[in-house]
Amino acid sequence: MMWLDILRTPMAAPETPALKAMRLAILWSAIELAIAICALQPLRAVLGAGAGGALAGLVLALVVLVPVYVIAKNRADNAFLDASLAAQPDGEGRA
Repeated sequence: MMWLDILRTPMAAPETPALKAMRLAILWSAIELAIAICALQPLRAVLGAGAGGALAGLVLALVVLVPVYVIAKNRADNAFLDASLAAQPDGEGRA
């Protein structure tokens, strides 16, 4: 396989609405966590001991969402790459 063939090969599957929603949920959760960490003192003043719970909830959401997204994205990318390789007219498939 030549380097030009590698450049022409798509490296990722088109993003489905479900994958996009998961990716955006991860991004927003990470942004909210960063803001919550920076504003921990005001959160403690408003929520009291619940501020730690709010941060723990955001961390838990990320701990669950990130692996689920990575697995789903890898499956979608592998299926897309397999379909792309199978559709090549020269018959070269995956080893």
